[in-house]
Amino acid sequence: MPQLQQLSQDAHDRLAAEFLDLTTRGRIDIARKIETARELGDLSENGDYHAAKEEQGKMEGRILHLESILENSEIVELTAGRVDVVAPGTVVAIVFEGDDQSERMLVGSIEEKRDDVGVVSPGSPLGEALLGAAVGDTVSFEAPGGTQAVKVVAIER
Repeated sequence: MPQLQQLSQDAHDRLAAEFLDLTTRGRIDIARKIETARELGDLSENGDYHAAKEEQGKMEGRILHLESILENSEIVELTAGRVDVVAPGTVVAIVFEGDDQSERMLVGSIEEKRDDVGVVSPGSPLGEALLGAAVGDTVSFEAPGGTQAVKVVAIER
């Protein structure tokens, strides 16, 4: 069974609109491209046809992915301002051990990605370590290069 994804209302609406667009206009457009390419003749050496079929495959993969996310998601209410502990949907500023520079990361689904922050999944080692942490806490997690530690310097919604 797919894992339940927590999404903000904005992300859910954006994904639902993309799904609708791909399953309507997107499928019509790709069918036209394939039909036009077929009219060019021999399909075995027809680059336009193969490109359109590849595009169709990628689009259908995205449609299946979006459908799965939308069917297995719950909308979480995010309140503005500061919060006490890291939870899904929060933006956390962390400093890796040995670094001086802080990084801002959203703890949540990659579908919540924004330009101003990175995203860390709550199910990842770093995400799991951050959940429940408060400002000033240092948490450790297992990374491919060994155990790493990060300090939480700020939490916001």
